[in-house]
Amino acid sequence: MSVEKKKFDCTALPKGWQREEIIRKSGLSAGKVDIYYYSPSGHRFRSKPQLARYLGDSVDLSSFDFRTGNFNNNALRKTKQRPRGIQFDYSRGVRTDASLVPPIRQTASIFKQPVTVHKSQEGKVKTDFKQGPQDKPKQLFWEKRLEGLRACDIDGLELDAMELPKGLRPVGPHVGDETLLQSVATALHMSTQPVTGQTGSRSALDRNPGVFLNPEQPLVQAVQVVDDDIKRQEDRVISARKKLQEALKV
Repeated sequence: MSVEKKKFDCTALPKGWQREEIIRKSGLSAGKVDIYYYSPSGHRFRSKPQLARYLGDSVDLSSFDFRTGNFNNNALRKTKQRPRGIQFDYSRGVRTDASLVPPIRQTASIFKQPVTVHKSQEGKVKTDFKQGPQDKPKQLFWEKRLEGLRACDIDGLELDAMELPKGLRPVGPHVGDETLLQSVATALHMSTQPVTGQTGSRSALDRNPGVFLNPEQPLVQAVQVVDDDIKRQEDRVISARKKLQEALKV
């Protein structure tokens, strides 16, 4: 994958900090920009929580925009020293960041509501009707709320992103590789039915994804697995087992 790298001094952070932009030039994620920050000692940080853990209480990052490298609302850095013996609560700054709030269901009420029915016959009947199905609705594109969040290792360093096969094509408005991976992984882990992807026509999905998308399936165009695909995967498994046997002998 060809990329273009640009590095600048980050004036919003203490002296010596730098901000790097990596622009992807090819692949399914062409045009996407990855943001990294470098401390004066050379440590690289890929997310805002990592910066908060590293900087501690020396800088208040609650209003810091990780993408642009600036503070919102002209926020000032905090320089107050905390009393000895009091540990800094790293989670406090994270919880107040709106970009890290878990996805919530934003739909109309599903609770029973009283309805008065007037019939053509004499008299009227007052009763309760169910407002649609009582099953909990599933929100479309909720995976996009998790963009920018990645898993970290035991040292708190963010893991590298996975490279997806070229045959996987995202479905939906502005769905990138990161959101696509989260959607597929969630479906494989949580779904109780076969994961087939979106089986609707491509033109219908592009015209109105909110109507034609199946919320039970990940945000990926349906992929057909043929015998050649199964054979190639079997060959990879056999090759991996042979390498493992040779490594155990050594």
